[in-house]
Amino acid sequence: MAIAKVDSAFERLSNPEAAQYLGVSVHTLDSWRCIKKPFIPYLKVGARVFYRKADLDAFLAANTVEG
Repeated sequence: MAIAKVDSAFERLSNPEAAQYLGVSVHTLDSWRCIKKPFIPYLKVGARVFYRKADLDAFLAANTVEG
């Protein structure tokens, strides 16, 4: 059986994994998704929520403050 390689741009993280990756609580990430502020694109498969790693990286880059 061959194992398919996942393109890192399409790597998916679950809601708890995404919260940990961003350094926020799951509750904070849930709130952001509910009020759409700040908006981070997400995927919904049934009741499960996933985030693409590329979208999380773009969010972090857009919110980086350099002094």
